[in-house]
Amino acid sequence: MEQGFIKANSSNLPRIDLLMLGEFFTSNNDFCSAEFRHVKTSISSRPSYGDDAVSYVQLKRDGKICTVKGKICPEHKVHAKLYAITLVVDEEEEAVVSVQCHDCVASKGGCKHSIAFLLWIHRRSEEPSCTSIACYWKKSKLSRVGTSLMYMTTKDLSNGAPSLPLNSGVLDKFLDIGRKKKLNNCELLKYQ
Repeated sequence: MEQGFIKANSSNLPRIDLLMLGEFFTSNNDFCSAEFRHVKTSISSRPSYGDDAVSYVQLKRDGKICTVKGKICPEHKVHAKLYAITLVVDEEEEAVVSVQCHDCVASKGGCKHSIAFLLWIHRRSEEPSCTSIACYWKKSKLSRVGTSLMYMTTKDLSNGAPSLPLNSGVLDKFLDIGRKKKLNNCELLKYQ
C-alpha cells in the first residue's frame, strides 16, 4: 500500500452516479472518439469483467479530492503484471476529474481498463451495504484462474445480477450536457 493511502472498502469509496459518468464521458476527449464505440470497450464495461478483474483498491482523501488507486488484471493474460489505475474524484463538485491506466499500451487515449475501473466504482457506490463492509484490498478472481481455481463458468462470471430498469431522465441529462458543451465529435451523441 502506498504512503498516505488506506484500504478501500464499501463504506469509504467515493460516490459516482450516472450523471457524473455522463458528464465525464462527454467532456473527456479520450472517450469521445470512434474507439469508444468498439466492442472491446463495451465488453470491458460489463460488470462481469470489472467485478472479477479489479483488486487491491486503496484511496486517499485530500480535502475535497479523493484519489482511488487499484490494480486490474489483464483479460487475456491473467498471470501477467497487473495494470495500475488511478481515479481522481472531486467530491464537493461531484465530478470525475480523471481516470488513467498507467501500464497498458493504449493508456494514452483512454483504455478499456480505465473504463472498467470507473464503472466498477460506480457499481460499488450504487449498492451501499448498511450492515456489512466489504474489503477491496484483495487479489482479483480473474488472476486466480489456473491456480486453485481451474476454470470459471459463465454463471460465475455473470454473478446472476438482474438488469436495471431504463431511466430516460439520465439519458436526457447526458444529451443536455453534450449540447451545452457543443460536442460535435462525440460518438455517443451521434447515435442519439
